[in-house]
Amino acid sequence: MQLIRKNGFSFEFNPVACQSCDAKCCRGKSGNIWVNLDEIQNICKLLNLNLIDGLSQFFQKRDNRYSIRENFNLSISDSQDYPCIFLDKNNRCSIYPVRPLQCQTFPFWDHFKQDTEELFKECLGLRVCPTNTN
Repeated sequence: MQLIRKNGFSFEFNPVACQSCDAKCCRGKSGNIWVNLDEIQNICKLLNLNLIDGLSQFFQKRDNRYSIRENFNLSISDSQDYPCIFLDKNNRCSIYPVRPLQCQTFPFWDHFKQDTEELFKECLGLRVCPTNTN
């Protein structure tokens, strides 16, 4: 098992856990997955869409940036669920080969250096880094 560690983070991540996950990192509270032009173009190319159609279907402009759209769903036990628009019916990423950098770097986001409580509820592949007691 190859655990991933990054400097500054108090946890390590096992990417194999993603295979049995319900894509909790791709749903839940509303938020932004920021994308740049190259990422948008790669997604549109994968989906065989021109840039204009791809932008209107899958992205929303927020201020001067673009974010991936979410699907709003109130049917899940009265809680608000905002799955990524690219999450398929099997809870798998339909654009995985070209997913944005923000998705690729999860769970190692600066926000989680200090606040891991929510992250540990969301991600099955995490464990607290063991401390050296030499």
